Amino acid sequence: MQNTILIVEDELSLSGYLTKELQFEDFNVVVANDGLAALETYDDLKNDLLLILLDWMLPKLDGMEVLRRIRKHDQVPVIIMTARDYVGDKVAGLDNGADDYITKPFEIEELLARIRVIQRRAENQTAVSQVYQLDQVVLDTKAHRVTCNDEDVQLTHREYDLLQFFLAHPDQVFTRDELLDQVWGADFLGQQNVVDVYVGYLRNKVDPDNDVPLIETVRGVGYKLRESIANGEK
Repeated sequence: MQNTILIVEDELSLSGYLTKELQFEDFNVVVANDGLAALETYDDLKNDLLLILLDWMLPKLDGMEVLRRIRKHDQVPVIIMTARDYVGDKVAGLDNGADDYITKPFEIEELLARIRVIQRRAENQTAVSQVYQLDQVVLDTKAHRVTCNDEDVQLTHREYDLLQFFLAHPDQVFTRDELLDQVWGADFLGQQNVVDVYVGYLRNKVDPDNDVPLIETVRGVGYKLRESIANGEK
């Protein structure tokens, strides 16, 4: 399984500390110290990457622009590292395709917990190949592909995992806490309303014009997928 982490961080003391801690956990670690170097290094390593730890404020090219360029052709997991603790900044990172964010300063245990979630997700995706279908939406786990009306839909890893979970459990109601545990992982330390944000993202990408929502809000409880038409294992 892919085991390389690319750290994009211009603060040498932090990148050195993270490198030491992640190598202790048996990860392969590569460091880039500016945005342009990040894109060059990513291009060399993209087939071996587990994830990218990406600082927001970088010389030469900022983290958001690095993320946007990577997202044009790849859905490698990206965790944004930022000293900016404003909700608007976090939303901007997620909107541009980040899978998660962590606010500096942070404890290494919190970062490792978030990385373990991504590892488990990667392991689960390779365990069984399945195709799920709901009306015009098709998710193929072998190809890691989602289509809507036969057109490819670009999802972040988190959006993909949430959609796959709903498709695997049609007509079942889940609370926000249950969705956090199942999709984000029991180690997730963020806020509960991140579920609402990601449900909104999915609706906009795979269900924008539907009068009957693909993912229904169950008032006072949580969410459910309305119905699965086809669900087969390959």
